[in-house]
Formats: sequence, structure tokens, C-alpha cells
Amino acid sequence: MTKADIAEKIQAGTGLSKKECVELMEAVFSIMKSTLESGETLKISGFGSFIVKQKKDRRGRNPQTGEAITIGARRILSFKPSTVLRQAINNGAV
Repeated sequence: MTKADIAEKIQAGTGLSKKECVELMEAVFSIMKSTLESGETLKISGFGSFIVKQKKDRRGRNPQTGEAITIGARRILSFKPSTVLRQAINNGAV
């Protein structure tokens, strides 16, 4: 599913114009992005939580040369689905 598909579904459900739906969707994504960039957890009830985690430096190796390297510290984004979402997905499974 693409952003255009999401905008069409919003339009079908609300009756707003396509342009308004795209602006609404982009505004929501912008808020989500800025929240996660600041390192905050984003929790959407009935959907799940987006969590920014800090990873430390770690040792690794170059698979081509076998040379030991240090993989730098970085932040990663993790998603944990809510129980409601998990149940909806599993109950729909065949």
C-alpha cells in the first residue's frame, strides 16, 4: 500500500477532497517523524508503539577481508504491535 492508496481510503471514508486528504496524511506523518527524531516513544492506541533505541559501539568484521572493525553507536527504530493489532492479524490468518 502506498501513500496514494492511503489518501484514497481517507477520501472514501471522509468525503474530503483528495488534496485535503494528502495534506492531512502528510501532517500526521510529519508529527510522527518529528516525535521520533526527538527520541520520544510514539504510542498509537490499538495499533502499537514506535520506540527509538540507542545501540552501543560493537565489534564486527568485514566479510570480504575478515578485518575486525568497530560498528559505531546509532539509534534504531523499533515497532511493537499492540495486542489488538496482533490478534486482528492472527485471527485473519488461515
